Amino acid sequence: MSKHKVGLNGADEPVDHNDTSNLETEAPSETNSETKSGSPNLMTVATTIGVVVVGAAVLEATLIPGILVGAAAAFAPKFIPKLGERMQPLFNSTVRGACKLGRKARSAYGEAQERIHDIAAEVHAEETQKATETVA
Repeated sequence: MSKHKVGLNGADEPVDHNDTSNLETEAPSETNSETKSGSPNLMTVATTIGVVVVGAAVLEATLIPGILVGAAAAFAPKFIPKLGERMQPLFNSTVRGACKLGRKARSAYGEAQERIHDIAAEVHAEETQKATETVA
């Protein structure tokens, strides 16, 4: 039994299985939902996560925190390397500020300790003076 193909003009044509002229020789074009690396693009992932969250909210609202953690895990590999580059100046300034604050705190502690020792020495001197006055 031979196979036939119906053309646009309605004519019935036999199909040659060895004829490759009608076949696509190029790879199929990529869809909008996938990038060249084969991973879904941001819009597709966001839409999917949104649909899942809405469905979970309808069925069981207590599932939403777990879904949000999963969404963060889905987006993390894309944004963490970029986040590290952007956070480096903030991290550096935070460490510098902490060092300066530590120096100021040590200085303030030293001054407070010196004042306490001065007051303690004055009290000790006053007690010694009173003791010598009462003896004499």
